[in-house]
Amino acid sequence: ASTIGLPVSQLQSGGLNALQYGITQGSLRPQECAPRCTARCSKTSYKKPCMFFCQKCCAKCLCVPPGTYGNKQVCPCYNNWKTKNGGPKCP
Repeated sequence: ASTIGLPVSQLQSGGLNALQYGITQGSLRPQECAPRCTARCSKTSYKKPCMFFCQKCCAKCLCVPPGTYGNKQVCPCYNNWKTKNGGPKCP
């Protein structure tokens, strides 16, 4: 298996772009949200709210941007979902 949890043969066959898996909208399965959000929220001191909103956003958008901060442009749904006050909803 690859480092992203997919069979290496699937990645090598060109059936899926390994660099985009999980970070582009709709590329994750719902059960993959928790581990992606754990990584996304790993450096914050506000883990509970970060995990809550990350998982909520992932459930809707089926993507989590790479890294612990920023990079939201790769997943427009995650980037563009705002609070009622206009702030970012997704961490």
